[in-house]
Amino acid sequence: MSIYFNSYDAAYKTPFGAVPAGQEVTLHLTVPEGMGYVDPHLVLTKDREQPVHYRMHFDGQTPQVNHFSITVAPGTSGLYFYYFDLYTDFRKIFRGADNEGVLSWTGGDCWQLTVYEPDFKTPDWFKNGTMYQIFPDRFCEGVPDKPMPFADRIYRADKTGEPYFWPTEWDDGYLNMDYYGGDFAGIQQKLPYLRDLGVTCIYLNPIFEAHANHRYNTANYLKADPLLGTNEEFAALCAAAAKQGIRIILDGVFSHTGSDSVYFNREGRYGPGGAYRDRSSPYRSWYDFDSGYPGGYRSWWGFETLPEVQEEDPSYAEFVCGKGGVIDTWLNLGASGFRLDVADELPDDFIEKIRTAVKSHGEDKLLLGEVWEDATTKEAFGRRRTYLRGKGLDSVMNYPFRNATLCYLHGASAAAVAGELMSICENYPAPALNCAMNFLSTHDTERALTAIAGEPANGRDRNWQSKRRISPMEMDDAVHKLLLGYAMIYTLPGVPCIYYGDEIAMQGYRDPFNRAFYDWNSTEQRLRGPLATLARLRRECDAFDGGRLEIVSAKGDVLHYRRIGKTQTAEIILNRGRHLIAEQAFGKFAEVNPGGFTVLVEENHPEHVGYFSVY
Repeated sequence: MSIYFNSYDAAYKTPFGAVPAGQEVTLHLTVPEGMGYVDPHLVLTKDREQPVHYRMHFDGQTPQVNHFSITVAPGTSGLYFYYFDLYTDFRKIFRGADNEGVLSWTGGDCWQLTVYEPDFKTPDWFKNGTMYQIFPDRFCEGVPDKPMPFADRIYRADKTGEPYFWPTEWDDGYLNMDYYGGDFAGIQQKLPYLRDLGVTCIYLNPIFEAHANHRYNTANYLKADPLLGTNEEFAALCAAAAKQGIRIILDGVFSHTGSDSVYFNREGRYGPGGAYRDRSSPYRSWYDFDSGYPGGYRSWWGFETLPEVQEEDPSYAEFVCGKGGVIDTWLNLGASGFRLDVADELPDDFIEKIRTAVKSHGEDKLLLGEVWEDATTKEAFGRRRTYLRGKGLDSVMNYPFRNATLCYLHGASAAAVAGELMSICENYPAPALNCAMNFLSTHDTERALTAIAGEPANGRDRNWQSKRRISPMEMDDAVHKLLLGYAMIYTLPGVPCIYYGDEIAMQGYRDPFNRAFYDWNSTEQRLRGPLATLARLRRECDAFDGGRLEIVSAKGDVLHYRRIGKTQTAEIILNRGRHLIAEQAFGKFAEVNPGGFTVLVEENHPEHVGYFSVY
């Protein structure tokens, strides 16, 4: 038993982690008898409000230790922070670096208690499944050699060629103008492949008509990009996916449009109308025009091709969230939800309107947000964000877990990695934690293999990143590490997501090198089987369907944690080292190979242990 307090330990705090409003929380404090007389108070502060002091109850003694407790039940959702004041000699107990209490006469860090809405629910179908992220232009071309729908697009017939990376400002620069022809038909053809990989949810990067291959510069929210197919073909894709047990969610880019769009129309592609060309345009109020801005209007991060929208504008909110609007249109066509691009830049009340629109199609519809930090403590534009307390997002992209996994693989302290994992598990409401999108790669990051085993880019330019690959001599070790990282992502709380091509060890630094066309001629077989087996384990073992996380051991090269479900418990042992290790689990010793992992599953009641080892 540690001294003072540790919020991860049930001996000191129950229940673990975030709680719904009105839930009782009991805190226990242990104080060495040698410290003399103390009169401990819990000092609890709701975010940006005045602290409240609660005198703790004396519960008695064990040898040389005094025990105190207090039970509180915060009545409203929000962030609460707390420490303990001993009320003698100005002594206080704050949160130490290892989450245990430390004595201080000045100040220190507080523990966090997240309190969420009591009716916060998230889709059950998503929680023990597996995601797969597709960059639509680069996955599979179902209709080959089709003509480009717009003259300024460059067709890439050679699918093995590296994406163009020369800036468009250069004479021969075609960044984001080259298209490989991936389409809805190609995704539909590969549904059996995805099913066999264990995929239950596909996340598609933007599919709306747009004039760049990434399609984040939306030109028409209500129309699929014609190179991908028609709206009807998207509906057919969703229907075919459903037959394979797979749902599809879309990327919602609602903080900005393209300048080259039916709404703004700076380039004139869409005739004389549009907010830029017509002051009487019905879209004029969506944008902030002012001569003080470069170009005369506010744009996203200064990119004049991405004019920002004013989400508070009633007509824009109605267009996105209203009947017949963007959300309504695509969910009616068969989508099962949305991932919100740059959710931090969307007002909380706008996100809440989006949630209402999404959930009007059923509580099983999903709403994820792009957030790169701890989403409970995130501040943006001078305000604490509230989108993870039950009225906004279902959950978020779990960048903190990605960072922790990569740190573990790169040799960081296993104890520090465990602390990062537990911090997110403690701070996130359980409904959100169990839906968090866990990943190692996305279209915004280096590919996982490159991040794990490649030479760090350290800000080097695209010329340096171009065609750079891990040497053949290093590939075997790199693939071992990649699988170890995915084993971690698959067995932590949340939902694992494979970025297309990671399962065949595709490489690449940042955009556009992480967006190459899927190599359907790849003979790489070392990852797909184990990933499919991990996906099956998630479906069959209820420890991975909302089971709580406990750290068993985190030292040296070993990270050993436990997931505890309603009927089963799983112990996961990861060994990043170069030597065979033996770790005790369920009263027996399990051997784990160098660079490998083992998962052991036990029924919570019958005396039975099942061994599962992939690598």
